[in-house]
Amino acid sequence: MSTHQAGKQEALAATMKAAPVIPVVSVNDPEKAVAMARALVKGGLPAIEVTLRTEMAIECLEVIAGEVEGCIPGAGTVLSAGQIEKCEKAGAKFLVSPGAAPLLLEAAEDSSVPLLPGTATASEIMRLGERGYRHLKFFPAEQAGGVSYLKAISAPLPQFRFCPTGGVKAETAGDYLALPNVLCVGGSWVAPNAMIEAQDWAGIEALARKAAAIAGA
Repeated sequence: MSTHQAGKQEALAATMKAAPVIPVVSVNDPEKAVAMARALVKGGLPAIEVTLRTEMAIECLEVIAGEVEGCIPGAGTVLSAGQIEKCEKAGAKFLVSPGAAPLLLEAAEDSSVPLLPGTATASEIMRLGERGYRHLKFFPAEQAGGVSYLKAISAPLPQFRFCPTGGVKAETAGDYLALPNVLCVGGSWVAPNAMIEAQDWAGIEALARKAAAIAGA
Protein backbone atom coordinates (compact mmCIF):
# COMPACT_ATOMS: atom_id res chain seq x y z
CA MET A 1 0.00 0.00 0.00
CA SER A 2 1.38 3.40 -0.96
CA THR A 3 1.89 6.09 1.66
CA HIS A 4 -0.72 8.20 -0.16
CA GLN A 5 -3.31 5.43 0.00
CA ALA A 6 -2.43 4.58 3.59
CA GLY A 7 -3.09 8.16 4.62
CA LYS A 8 -6.45 8.17 2.89
CA GLN A 9 -7.41 4.90 4.56
CA GLU A 10 -6.59 6.42 7.94
CA ALA A 11 -8.77 9.41 7.11
CA LEU A 12 -11.64 7.11 6.12
CA ALA A 13 -11.29 5.18 9.36
CA ALA A 14 -11.58 8.40 11.36
CA THR A 15 -14.67 9.46 9.40
CA MET A 16 -16.34 6.08 9.82
CA LYS A 17 -15.62 6.05 13.55
CA ALA A 18 -16.96 9.60 14.09
CA ALA A 19 -20.50 8.26 14.70
CA PRO A 20 -22.36 4.97 14.22
CA VAL A 21 -24.44 6.36 11.36
CA ILE A 22 -23.51 8.38 8.27
CA PRO A 23 -26.68 10.12 7.04
CA VAL A 24 -27.24 9.70 3.30
CA VAL A 25 -29.10 12.82 2.21
CA SER A 26 -30.64 14.16 -0.97
CA VAL A 27 -31.08 17.92 -0.95
CA ASN A 28 -31.60 20.51 -3.68
CA ASP A 29 -31.64 23.80 -1.77
CA PRO A 30 -28.38 25.21 -0.33
CA GLU A 31 -30.18 27.10 2.44
CA LYS A 32 -32.02 23.98 3.56
CA ALA A 33 -28.81 21.98 3.19
CA VAL A 34 -27.01 24.16 5.73
CA ALA A 35 -29.87 24.00 8.25
CA MET A 36 -30.19 20.25 7.79
CA ALA A 37 -26.45 19.67 8.25
CA ARG A 38 -26.38 21.82 11.38
CA ALA A 39 -29.25 19.77 12.83
CA LEU A 40 -27.43 16.51 12.07
CA VAL A 41 -24.16 17.71 13.57
CA LYS A 42 -25.96 19.06 16.64
CA GLY A 43 -27.61 15.66 17.01
CA GLY A 44 -24.23 13.92 17.02
CA LEU A 45 -23.75 12.85 13.39
CA PRO A 46 -20.86 14.88 11.93
CA ALA A 47 -20.17 12.86 8.76
CA ILE A 48 -22.80 13.53 6.09
CA GLU A 49 -23.02 12.00 2.62
CA VAL A 50 -24.65 14.40 0.15
CA THR A 51 -25.82 12.35 -2.82
CA LEU A 52 -25.26 13.75 -6.30
CA ARG A 53 -28.85 13.07 -7.31
CA THR A 54 -30.16 16.62 -7.49
CA GLU A 55 -29.33 19.55 -9.75
CA MET A 56 -27.97 21.61 -6.84
CA ALA A 57 -26.13 18.81 -5.06
CA ILE A 58 -22.64 20.26 -5.61
CA GLU A 59 -23.77 23.70 -4.46
CA CYS A 60 -25.34 22.14 -1.37
CA LEU A 61 -22.12 20.25 -0.63
CA GLU A 62 -20.10 23.44 -1.02
CA VAL A 63 -22.18 25.50 1.41
CA ILE A 64 -22.22 22.68 3.97
CA ALA A 65 -18.44 22.42 3.73
CA GLY A 66 -18.01 26.16 4.07
CA GLU A 67 -20.64 27.05 6.67
CA VAL A 68 -21.32 24.10 8.98
CA GLU A 69 -18.84 23.91 11.82
CA GLY A 70 -17.95 20.42 13.00
CA CYS A 71 -19.24 18.74 9.85
CA ILE A 72 -17.35 16.14 7.83
CA PRO A 73 -18.92 16.70 4.39
CA GLY A 74 -18.93 13.88 1.88
CA ALA A 75 -20.35 13.18 -1.55
CA GLY A 76 -22.17 10.04 -2.59
CA THR A 77 -23.15 8.26 -5.75
CA VAL A 78 -19.83 9.37 -7.23
CA LEU A 79 -19.53 7.65 -10.61
CA SER A 80 -16.90 9.48 -12.66
CA ALA A 81 -13.58 11.29 -12.62
CA GLY A 82 -15.36 14.55 -13.38
CA GLN A 83 -17.53 14.19 -10.30
CA ILE A 84 -14.48 13.46 -8.14
CA GLU A 85 -12.90 16.73 -9.27
CA LYS A 86 -16.07 18.75 -8.67
CA CYS A 87 -16.60 17.28 -5.21
CA GLU A 88 -12.99 17.87 -4.23
CA LYS A 89 -13.30 21.53 -5.26
CA ALA A 90 -16.57 21.82 -3.34
CA GLY A 91 -14.86 20.76 -0.12
CA ALA A 92 -15.76 17.08 0.21
CA LYS A 93 -13.70 15.23 2.82
CA PHE A 94 -14.74 11.78 1.60
CA LEU A 95 -16.34 10.26 -1.49
CA VAL A 96 -18.71 7.31 -1.71
CA SER A 97 -19.49 5.15 -4.73
CA PRO A 98 -22.00 2.32 -5.17
CA GLY A 99 -19.34 0.27 -6.97
CA ALA A 100 -15.69 0.22 -7.97
CA ALA A 101 -15.29 0.73 -11.72
CA PRO A 102 -11.65 0.71 -12.92
CA LEU A 103 -11.68 4.23 -14.38
CA LEU A 104 -13.21 5.62 -11.19
CA LEU A 105 -10.54 3.93 -9.08
CA GLU A 106 -7.79 5.33 -11.31
CA ALA A 107 -9.18 8.84 -10.89
CA ALA A 108 -9.53 8.33 -7.14
CA GLU A 109 -5.86 7.44 -6.84
CA ASP A 110 -4.95 10.91 -8.11
CA SER A 111 -7.31 12.66 -5.70
CA SER A 112 -6.41 13.78 -2.20
CA VAL A 113 -9.95 12.93 -1.05
CA PRO A 114 -10.43 9.32 0.12
CA LEU A 115 -12.93 7.11 -1.69
CA LEU A 116 -15.23 4.62 0.02
CA PRO A 117 -15.95 2.24 -2.88
CA GLY A 118 -18.94 -0.05 -2.99
CA THR A 119 -18.63 -3.84 -2.87
CA ALA A 120 -21.07 -6.74 -2.80
CA THR A 121 -18.88 -9.85 -3.27
CA ALA A 122 -15.71 -11.37 -1.87
CA SER A 123 -13.98 -11.02 -5.24
CA GLU A 124 -14.71 -7.29 -5.36
CA ILE A 125 -13.40 -6.90 -1.82
CA MET A 126 -10.19 -8.76 -2.69
CA ARG A 127 -9.60 -6.71 -5.84
CA LEU A 128 -9.93 -3.51 -3.86
CA GLY A 129 -7.59 -4.95 -1.27
CA GLU A 130 -4.95 -5.32 -3.98
CA ARG A 131 -5.23 -1.55 -4.55
CA GLY A 132 -4.72 -0.81 -0.87
CA TYR A 133 -8.35 -0.32 0.15
CA ARG A 134 -9.29 -1.53 3.62
CA HIS A 135 -12.41 0.54 4.26
CA LEU A 136 -15.35 -0.23 2.01
CA LYS A 137 -19.04 0.35 1.50
CA PHE A 138 -21.17 -2.82 1.50
CA PHE A 139 -23.96 -2.11 -0.97
CA PRO A 140 -26.82 -2.79 -1.33
CA ALA A 141 -26.46 -4.21 2.16
CA GLU A 142 -29.82 -5.88 2.75
CA GLN A 143 -30.17 -7.20 -0.79
CA ALA A 144 -26.55 -8.43 -0.95
CA GLY A 145 -26.79 -10.65 2.11
CA GLY A 146 -27.00 -8.30 5.06
CA VAL A 147 -25.66 -9.13 8.50
CA SER A 148 -25.20 -12.82 7.79
CA TYR A 149 -23.01 -12.15 4.74
CA LEU A 150 -20.72 -9.71 6.56
CA LYS A 151 -20.46 -12.16 9.45
CA ALA A 152 -19.49 -14.95 7.04
CA ILE A 153 -16.65 -13.01 5.39
CA SER A 154 -15.19 -11.64 8.62
CA ALA A 155 -13.06 -14.76 9.16
CA PRO A 156 -11.49 -15.14 5.68
CA LEU A 157 -11.20 -11.37 5.13
CA PRO A 158 -10.52 -9.94 8.60
CA GLN A 159 -8.52 -6.92 7.43
CA PHE A 160 -11.50 -5.10 5.90
CA ARG A 161 -13.95 -2.73 7.58
CA PHE A 162 -17.34 -1.82 6.19
CA CYS A 163 -20.09 0.77 6.08
CA PRO A 164 -23.22 -1.21 5.12
CA THR A 165 -25.67 0.96 3.17
CA GLY A 166 -28.88 0.16 1.35
CA GLY A 167 -31.99 -0.95 3.17
CA VAL A 168 -30.44 -0.38 6.61
CA LYS A 169 -32.99 1.01 9.06
CA ALA A 170 -32.97 2.29 12.62
CA GLU A 171 -34.32 -1.09 13.74
CA THR A 172 -31.53 -3.09 12.05
CA ALA A 173 -28.54 -0.76 12.37
CA GLY A 174 -27.54 -2.20 15.75
CA ASP A 175 -27.30 -5.71 14.28
CA TYR A 176 -24.75 -4.49 11.74
CA LEU A 177 -22.83 -2.42 14.29
CA ALA A 178 -22.45 -5.49 16.50
CA LEU A 179 -20.21 -7.08 13.85
CA PRO A 180 -16.44 -6.70 14.34
CA ASN A 181 -15.92 -5.70 10.69
CA VAL A 182 -18.51 -2.90 10.69
CA LEU A 183 -17.49 0.61 11.77
CA CYS A 184 -20.70 2.45 10.86
CA VAL A 185 -23.79 2.22 8.68
CA GLY A 186 -25.18 4.55 6.06
CA GLY A 187 -28.85 5.48 6.23
CA SER A 188 -31.39 7.87 4.77
CA TRP A 189 -33.88 7.53 7.62
CA VAL A 190 -32.11 10.20 9.70
CA ALA A 191 -32.93 13.05 7.31
CA PRO A 192 -35.88 11.98 5.14
CA ASN A 193 -36.85 14.18 2.21
CA ALA A 194 -40.24 15.03 3.69
CA MET A 195 -38.65 16.46 6.84
CA ILE A 196 -36.12 18.44 4.81
CA GLU A 197 -38.89 19.95 2.66
CA ALA A 198 -40.91 20.75 5.79
CA GLN A 199 -37.79 22.31 7.34
CA ASP A 200 -38.31 20.18 10.44
CA TRP A 201 -34.83 20.72 11.80
CA ALA A 202 -35.80 19.84 15.36
CA GLY A 203 -37.20 16.55 14.13
CA ILE A 204 -34.04 15.76 12.18
CA GLU A 205 -31.91 16.63 15.20
CA ALA A 206 -34.00 14.26 17.31
CA LEU A 207 -33.56 11.44 14.79
CA ALA A 208 -29.82 12.15 14.70
CA ARG A 209 -29.59 11.89 18.49
CA LYS A 210 -31.29 8.50 18.42
CA ALA A 211 -29.00 7.33 15.63
CA ALA A 212 -25.90 8.58 17.41
CA ALA A 213 -26.88 6.50 20.43
CA ILE A 214 -27.23 3.23 18.50
CA ALA A 215 -24.74 0.62 19.65
CA GLY A 216 -24.09 -2.90 18.54
CA ALA A 217 -26.02 -5.55 20.43
